Amino acid sequence: MPSALPTERIGKLARSAVAIGGFLIAVGMILLSAVVLNVMSFIDTTAFTNEAYLLMLTSALLLVGVLDIIGGLILSRR
Repeated sequence: MPSALPTERIGKLARSAVAIGGFLIAVGMILLSAVVLNVMSFIDTTAFTNEAYLLMLTSALLLVGVLDIIGGLILSRR
């Protein structure tokens, strides 16, 4: 009796959790790099004082936080 391949045992929910996790890792690396560059004064963040850019940045960070919670809930159910 042949055993199931590892990819056959992984459900769709787990695959989506892995995809969300990979996306969040990439976004986290970008944000950490931006913070380090800002602390070292290589980039100027005064452009984000414009209300439109501030709203866009806040919305993006909120979306990343929601995806992080969804990924955590998916992984906690396994």
